[in-house]
Amino acid sequence: MNKMEYRHIDENLYHEKLENGLTVFLLPRPEMSKTYAIFSTNYGSIDRTFVPIGKDEKITVPDGIAHFLEHKLFEKKDRDVFADFSKQGASANAYTSFTKTAYLFSATANIEENVKTLLDFVQDPYFSESSVEKEKGIIGQEIKMYDDQPDWQSFMGTLKSLFKETPVNIDIAGTVESIAEITKDDLYTCYHTFYHPENMTFFIAGNFNPEQMLTLIKENQVSKEFVKLDEIKRDYPTEPAEVAKEENKLIMPVSIAKCTVGIKESIEELSPEEFIQKDLLQDLILTFYFSKSGQFYEELYKENMIDSSFYFETNLEKNFGYSILGGNTDNPDQFVAKLKHLLLSTTSMEITEAEFERMKKKKIGQLLRSMNSLENIASKYIHYHTVGVDFFELIPTIQGLTVEDANKFLKEWIKPERLGVCKIVAE
Repeated sequence: MNKMEYRHIDENLYHEKLENGLTVFLLPRPEMSKTYAIFSTNYGSIDRTFVPIGKDEKITVPDGIAHFLEHKLFEKKDRDVFADFSKQGASANAYTSFTKTAYLFSATANIEENVKTLLDFVQDPYFSESSVEKEKGIIGQEIKMYDDQPDWQSFMGTLKSLFKETPVNIDIAGTVESIAEITKDDLYTCYHTFYHPENMTFFIAGNFNPEQMLTLIKENQVSKEFVKLDEIKRDYPTEPAEVAKEENKLIMPVSIAKCTVGIKESIEELSPEEFIQKDLLQDLILTFYFSKSGQFYEELYKENMIDSSFYFETNLEKNFGYSILGGNTDNPDQFVAKLKHLLLSTTSMEITEAEFERMKKKKIGQLLRSMNSLENIASKYIHYHTVGVDFFELIPTIQGLTVEDANKFLKEWIKPERLGVCKIVAE
């Protein structure tokens, strides 16, 4: 077991890659009453086309299958796994994103039993034709529910305007039509390809003894057999630099229009060094201009173009990235024109050294506060680990950024052909 010491944040993280390929991270926090564990696979909704383990030819599976698989793993032949966690005093959950599927629990007691339950249920799939058919109805209702949610449709509508080929423009849950095509065999194919320990990470943080915990995990894994996995061959389409369409207009029964402007941040795989610099700078700059203390936020607010619904978010993954800004508006056309004008104006702006130092200090403060949350640490550590970045080294990385880095990024950041719009308006 390797021990990594991070003196700048007073953390000790233990790490080991097991013989079966599973990567394990252990973060002891003896002062905490709670323990949080997450078992994650590097497999999400965009992994539609791939070569199944043990095969030579690539296949394309129905949209929404990663999310469908997440649901089905909790259901066993004789029970529902949620009940197992509940009996052991744990709160369990799971989620599927564009790039990951994760299973998790938090508890204050019976930690070892809950760890075993988490490892065992994820690594013991059971799918029957009847249960798969039943699940289609349940997920179909979930999809229809999201179809009626303006916030979600605004988010997906923006991604559809930005991305033409990358499957991030497809709803994580798929469609009612796509999930109707999913079979038991499809689920097993995806499971055996992507749920191999070599493609998975286990992270646990909280009140436990790291040596005892690692021994428990090793003993649990040794008792299971997995075929050798050399490499997962995924196939992603080539994405053009420009947006798929400048505007995506949706008609929904809303009392006030919703409007977003998206930035197509990235379309290609980035090295760890490129990734972390871009990830940090796009977040720093968006926050600088559009947080409540930002110059652009103040301008929009003074002109009565935004209210408390205004938000921005940015997300960077290994082979795609986007930022979204928007909210409710009485005048969608005027709002879009103003927001685009502000974004495009950044190419002629320059951040001062004093401003950039304040930006960095603010970001470091946010990071330090977020490290009080075991859930945040575990999920963020896994996210960055997947792209080859150490989450606990983010603070020194931020400190190493220069104002020259920021201004170079600013000059190249926004281009008209990489801005997409989504408008949700009433009939």
